[in-house]
Amino acid sequence: MKDLIQLLKIGKELGLSKKEVSKVLFFDNNKNRVIFLIFLIIIFSIAGYFIILIIKSTVNNTYPSGTRYSTVKIKDFDKKK
Repeated sequence: MKDLIQLLKIGKELGLSKKEVSKVLFFDNNKNRVIFLIFLIIIFSIAGYFIILIIKSTVNNTYPSGTRYSTVKIKDFDKKK
């Protein structure tokens, strides 16, 4: 953070505006902008995939359609003793 403030001060001394200094620092080269956008798309795709996976697993029924609920009771274990 201190380095950024120092760069802005140097830019003011050279007669540059804050916008020009930040443009030079971050996205002066189009290659960096494209790489950054591709990286963001990949990150959001992975995050979206995991969110969909989590939502899908929580929405699924415990017992699929056509099956019966378990009828095992505690009394059944007492009879075996």
